[in-house]
Amino acid sequence: MVSQSSLNLNSFLSEAIENQRVWTIRDENGFPAPQNSEGNRAMPFWTTLSRVQKIINSVDGYQNFEHFEITLQDFMQKWLPGLEKDDLLVGINWSGKRVTGYDLKGSELLDLFHRQSSQS
Repeated sequence: MVSQSSLNLNSFLSEAIENQRVWTIRDENGFPAPQNSEGNRAMPFWTTLSRVQKIINSVDGYQNFEHFEITLQDFMQKWLPGLEKDDLLVGINWSGKRVTGYDLKGSELLDLFHRQSSQS
């Protein structure tokens, strides 16, 4: 049986590669990196603008944020190593009223992107 987390991860990888970009959110204080249920901090990223807008429009705590677009190249070369260095996890396509989802290390996601690209 395939878990929801693995479906979200596969979707994140394929959509990011197809769109060649990801999105996050920011406000006047910068980029959020809330604590997840395990006590780790994670920065959220989405693979479509519509996913980001849905969170901004429907979740009270995120209504003052704006979307921020990142090319996939910058995400892989700069953001993922930087998040790893700052000990932040990568939140992928968080959703729902509690804005939660699957989180993983930047190095793990980078490795998955490289594997996915080599299979294409």
